[in-house]
Amino acid sequence: MFSKRSIRRRFLLQLIVASAALVLLFSSSLYLFIKQSIYDEKQADLVRTAQNICTSKSLISSQQNNPELLLGLNVELITLHKEENLLEFYETPKENKRTDLTLVYPFDFEHSTYLKVSRDITSTKLLLKKILRSIFLINAFGFIVIILYAIAFSKMLIAPVSALSRRLANMNEHLLRPIAVEHLPEEFEPLGETLNRLMGRIQNFVKYQKELFIGAAHELKTPLAVIKLKNQVTLIKKRSPEEYIEAIRITNQSVDEMNKIVANILNIGRQEGAQLEMPSEADIIKVLKKWEGDFTLLANSENKHLQTHFEPESFSAVLQVTLLNQILQNFLQNALKFTPEGRTIIFQSSLDGNNIIIEVIDEGCGIDDTVDLFAPFMRQGSKSGVGLGLFLAKSAAEAIGAQITLTNRNDGFEGTIAKLILPSKLYCLLPTR
Repeated sequence: MFSKRSIRRRFLLQLIVASAALVLLFSSSLYLFIKQSIYDEKQADLVRTAQNICTSKSLISSQQNNPELLLGLNVELITLHKEENLLEFYETPKENKRTDLTLVYPFDFEHSTYLKVSRDITSTKLLLKKILRSIFLINAFGFIVIILYAIAFSKMLIAPVSALSRRLANMNEHLLRPIAVEHLPEEFEPLGETLNRLMGRIQNFVKYQKELFIGAAHELKTPLAVIKLKNQVTLIKKRSPEEYIEAIRITNQSVDEMNKIVANILNIGRQEGAQLEMPSEADIIKVLKKWEGDFTLLANSENKHLQTHFEPESFSAVLQVTLLNQILQNFLQNALKFTPEGRTIIFQSSLDGNNIIIEVIDEGCGIDDTVDLFAPFMRQGSKSGVGLGLFLAKSAAEAIGAQITLTNRNDGFEGTIAKLILPSKLYCLLPTR
């Protein structure tokens, strides 16, 4: 019915064992309680009978008000050397499966005589057996009901997971659809949201990977075509040494451009490896101040000014610091590249509720809002570059559960605002010891 790895199978097996133990314990406890109650009543009757006999010195006079107590009763006077206050009960099996309950009760201490009062409890023993069978039959029926309910209940609990599993099993990278979280039970909403985020990342990954392959082929094709054309022109006729040197120089420039493209593609592979690094706790403000020191020197060397302001004094987060550094490096490099000489770059952080917002604001040419600048090999402006920096930054942000945006300034200045939002609860795995 269920495989060995089935959650329902383990749940039902554990429930069957626990229910069987509970039924056995309950049945035994109930039977022992009923048996002890009946035996206590029988023993109390024998004690009252013995007390009446000792008081009235006559069996008949002691029982004249309740003659039914004489049925099955046997009284003997015996001599024993026992303690004065001794009361002793024991059962005595007789012929024909008869059982007597016997009481030894002190009668005359001076002559060491005791009353031996016995009563036939065969009917009581048979009644107890019927009670025991009835208890186990009732509890066995209850056990079956529990198992049937457990099967139905486990099926109800596993239904949302089974539905999610079937839906995910029928998906591929071309047919990814978000899960309707509002239709899931409340306990499964976090799972649905996590799966939606994962599917969103997979869709972006597939989309950008396709664009990356197409872009890489296109970007490499152009310098290769230039190299081939120059070589063909060079081979048409003999040329002077200077002309050969110039042709080789142009060829080397094309090779350098291809090397840049290959280097950036390798950076993508390195970043995917960095996403598998174990996250660690880091002070974000300390990381920002490190980049402040490095880019202040670069900005000064290009006659540009880097203005910084960091709030709060510290902000701890668990994440891959390598990925955070890639994002910050890209933001600062782009701001430094597009900001003209004598202008200012603002590097700042602030709190937004429990989240921290990191911004790099330049005074460059701004961006075209209709263009997806996070796509691979997407370039804007007249500055040189391969066009993979923002693609890498976007991938790194998604890996650490952060969000990045690019917008134009709206404070009367021309330029771009690169924003990184680090939530207080990142979606990366916590390190385990």
